[in-house]
Amino acid sequence: MSGNPFDDENSEFLVLVNEENQHSLWPTFAEVPAGWTSVFGAASRASCVEFIERSWTDMRPTSLVVAMRADGRA
Repeated sequence: MSGNPFDDENSEFLVLVNEENQHSLWPTFAEVPAGWTSVFGAASRASCVEFIERSWTDMRPTSLVVAMRADGRA
């Protein structure tokens, strides 16, 4: 394999999410890392990117959102 596997338009991918609701595009050949859960795929890279764009609309980690709400800043 040459180049970055995350940029390969011909591979299948997963969308992973961690406990902070951060999303990641992940190639199917790679093991899902500890602390991450697959929530979409296996699918084309384009489909996974579209899912991330629709689903991950607030880039702030969940812990920051909770802290800001507690301080009245959310």
